[in-house]
Amino acid sequence: MSALGSKIRTQEGGSIAFWCPGCNTSHAVIIAADRWSGPGDIERPTFQPSILVRSGHYAEHHKPGDPCWCTYYAENPPAPGERRFECSICHSFVTDGRIQFLSDCTHALAGQTVDLPAF
Repeated sequence: MSALGSKIRTQEGGSIAFWCPGCNTSHAVIIAADRWSGPGDIERPTFQPSILVRSGHYAEHHKPGDPCWCTYYAENPPAPGERRFECSICHSFVTDGRIQFLSDCTHALAGQTVDLPAF
C-alpha cells in the first residue's frame, strides 16, 4: 500500500483505500469507468456512488445457519486487547473529503457526517 495524499492509499490491483472511523479499519474502492468515479482532489476525495461494506452475517453471500463473527466469538472469546472483527454494515458517501454515514450503518457514526481522517 502506498500513500496517495494524506487521506487515501493505493493498493495492489488498482484499488484505493481510505480509513473508516466508524469501522476502525480501511475500506477499498476499485475505480473502474463503469462502476465508481474518484478520487478527484486527493486531499478531498469523492467516490461515487455510495460505498456499501457488509461483513459476517450481513454479507450478501451469508446463508442462515452459517458461522459468522458473532458465533465465532461466542465460542472463542478474544483475549484482552486482541483485535475483534464484527458482523457489520457500513454504508457511506465520500464527498469532498467528508464521509456521510447512512442510517443503515451498524456502528456508532450512523447518520453522521465526519471529515475523512488521515490514513
